[in-house]
Amino acid sequence: MRRGMTWVAVVLLGFAAEAARAQAPAAPKKAYDIAAFVWPSYHPDDRARIFWPMGIGEWETVMKNEAHFEGHQQPRRPVWGYVNEADRYVMEMQIAAAADHGVNVFIYDWYWYDGMPYLEACLNDGYLRARNNDRVKFYLMWANHDVNLMWDRRNSDDAATKKNKATIWRGAVSRSEFETIARRWIGKYFGHPSYYKIGGKPVLMIYDLNKLIEGLGGVGATREALAWLRDEVKKAGHPGLELQLSMRKHSEKSLSGIAGDNLGTQKEVVETLGFDSLTHYQFCHFANVNRDYTEVMVDVRKEWETVRTGYKAAYYPHVSVGWDSSPRTPKRLGAVMTNNTPANFERALRDAKAFLDAHPGAAPLITVNSWNEWTETSYLQPCDLYGYGYLEALKRVFVGE
Repeated sequence: MRRGMTWVAVVLLGFAAEAARAQAPAAPKKAYDIAAFVWPSYHPDDRARIFWPMGIGEWETVMKNEAHFEGHQQPRRPVWGYVNEADRYVMEMQIAAAADHGVNVFIYDWYWYDGMPYLEACLNDGYLRARNNDRVKFYLMWANHDVNLMWDRRNSDDAATKKNKATIWRGAVSRSEFETIARRWIGKYFGHPSYYKIGGKPVLMIYDLNKLIEGLGGVGATREALAWLRDEVKKAGHPGLELQLSMRKHSEKSLSGIAGDNLGTQKEVVETLGFDSLTHYQFCHFANVNRDYTEVMVDVRKEWETVRTGYKAAYYPHVSVGWDSSPRTPKRLGAVMTNNTPANFERALRDAKAFLDAHPGAAPLITVNSWNEWTETSYLQPCDLYGYGYLEALKRVFVGE
């Protein structure tokens, strides 16, 4: 005790110090952008009846799902029920739940086949009409892949084993069709007040690099088309475009075009086309997912670092809730990621957060698969197995208790 001070004085000084700390402004909590992919198939769509004839979208597959072997954690059912996600009131509920738990961005899978959009109603009639869509921003991932019979549970076994190689729709588009698509993005979505931007620039993700190049006629022609797109975005009043790629596993092997021509490595093509940022869509695109979740995460962390140090474009870490696409196939099991518990998912989120914190300078963005991929068993929405466990894990990491 300091000479001349009584015990009472020391106690009073301690109270004063505590009061000062209580009145001092708390350090601001760092904000993160947690962007969950949305698979917009859970609503009525006339064109989708060729895959799901009941007219309720892929909920039909979820309803018919069953366990494939002893210990298989299937089926999993949605706590919220088989709701119509193109209903604004349903989406208002989902937006509120997402925002309350730390999801502040939706990445909508966006489709275009046979000269017209596909499965847009979840975004157009659900999210965009929701009165609270300012709580969760959105951006588009052009899911420009081919469509086979994997969505059709009646034929998915044969599609999975390549016994039936039928292609229903092709994802590659010509330059003229690309311009039609781009004008729809710019006019209908990029200017919306809730559209997600980085540095003031609307973000657009491309899913399939090979299909993009195939349709546009080569790497050079694709570079020209993307330069045109950037100019059009600026003409619409934006400072530019944040062009983002959903990567596959980093490899030194060359990509091949439709005729087998050498396009260069993924890294070379990414840099030639001038992508601004990179992320992933799902662990299965760059890791062996037929393992325990904790084992998969060892490879995932390595891939994050490989891409961060090996590419000029910014890399935003990706975390998947899990992988098990067996609900789509009545007989074929396929790869199943095990032990993807909310606790292990939470550890993965903390890894991604630490990765961002260790590499400041880019946007604080983490992509998550996904909000609602029920037939790939990678969803944040509450289920009958874990309840709100995945959302609560996310909330603990990015919002607090």
